[in-house]
Amino acid sequence: MGAIGVLIAGLSARTSLRVGAAAGLGAATADGVFAAIAVAGGAAVAGVIAPIASPLRWVAAAVLLVIAAMTARAAFHQPGPAAVDQRPATPCRAYAGVLGLTLLNPATVVYFAALVLGRAGAGGGVLFVAGVFLASASWQLAIAAGGSLVGRRLTGARGRALTALISSAVIAVLAARLLLPS
Repeated sequence: MGAIGVLIAGLSARTSLRVGAAAGLGAATADGVFAAIAVAGGAAVAGVIAPIASPLRWVAAAVLLVIAAMTARAAFHQPGPAAVDQRPATPCRAYAGVLGLTLLNPATVVYFAALVLGRAGAGGGVLFVAGVFLASASWQLAIAAGGSLVGRRLTGARGRALTALISSAVIAVLAARLLLPS
């Protein structure tokens, strides 16, 4: 499981299954988009993406580190009567945020292009894209459900803080791994 999966599980644990599922579907949508690009462009797309893959990895790592810091900060925030979350997690916001963050990883297009170029026969592009989306959606929804189950077990302030700290630490480590040479 990568940083996006940990983000989805942690979000689902701290908020709700609806929010986590929307985030998971954002990741699955990005995978479907990447699969469609790979089917449409194949090797040409991989060649265009290769030069910008490194800068986009840096951007993705930076965004993940900001998310990790915000999550850790929230673990220490004591909600009180005066505390108002100005931007509560909503399914739409979770979907859009995870979709955008997942789209920052263009290496997925290169991977899908290699799969598309390696397949025999033509005409399977639509099935490939549908299969990628459905496989990704089922995995992401399973991650969201698992996060939601953990969240129900850790409903107290201490449990939520622990979940947030663990999630932020794992996201930070996975963000740092993005910057290591492959």
